[in-house]
Amino acid sequence: MSVIGTDQWLLDSYHNPIDICENLKSYFPKVPAAEIYEYLKIHGMYRPLRQGVERVRALQKNKVWEIVQKDYLALQKSWGGPDIPIFIFPSDVTNRKIQRDFNGKSGLAFKDKLFLFLTDQNTEKEIRAVLTHEYNHVCRLAKFRKSEDQYVLLDTIILEGLAENAVRERLGTSYLANWTSYYTDEELEKMWMVLLRPNKNIKKTDRKHMELLYGLRRTYPKMLGYCIGYYLVKKYMEEKKLSSKELLTEPTHIIAGIE
Repeated sequence: MSVIGTDQWLLDSYHNPIDICENLKSYFPKVPAAEIYEYLKIHGMYRPLRQGVERVRALQKNKVWEIVQKDYLALQKSWGGPDIPIFIFPSDVTNRKIQRDFNGKSGLAFKDKLFLFLTDQNTEKEIRAVLTHEYNHVCRLAKFRKSEDQYVLLDTIILEGLAENAVRERLGTSYLANWTSYYTDEELEKMWMVLLRPNKNIKKTDRKHMELLYGLRRTYPKMLGYCIGYYLVKKYMEEKKLSSKELLTEPTHIIAGIE
């Protein structure tokens, strides 16, 4: 598989995203198209706008599908990653969190597929950055010997930390997500010891898992889990002088420095 021609889907049915998601039903067995759309929308897929078709044409003009295809093949070769379908859609420009914390772009990775949500304002390197982050997730999910439904909070924050450090390694600090610079190392170390390490084994099914990961409910610092995951992985990479590829199979507790 490779990058799917979602540009034609969008030109045909932009204002009916549920119809577009009918094309995705074979990738989500037994899930209705409306439910697929709601799930993708939570993670950044567009809500129809009046000038939306023009934005799709702008994405085409910017050769977004070609950029992703070329860089995906480079990443797959470099990391020995799986062959998966990649779906590109406009991002939700009304989502303030995506605009603030993720530079207006986002993605969603599964073990066997990947979604990218982009705007026509994203540069080539910004596109490569979000692809790098999400495909690193795909590779970690495929190579790390633990089922995703068994992940606890520590697994999730390290997953995110690995992905964003892969962006740093490939493209440099200029293309990191905004949240990587929210706190100092001293602040992160304290938050790790006080807030996250004591809760490291919280399961994905527990509401507190997401609250700590994203820093929700004004109870926790924003993007808490993401920031600490990036900090822990960066520290481990620098101490051990290891690459992103070498970390894809490394146990979570080892990367986090927990014996």
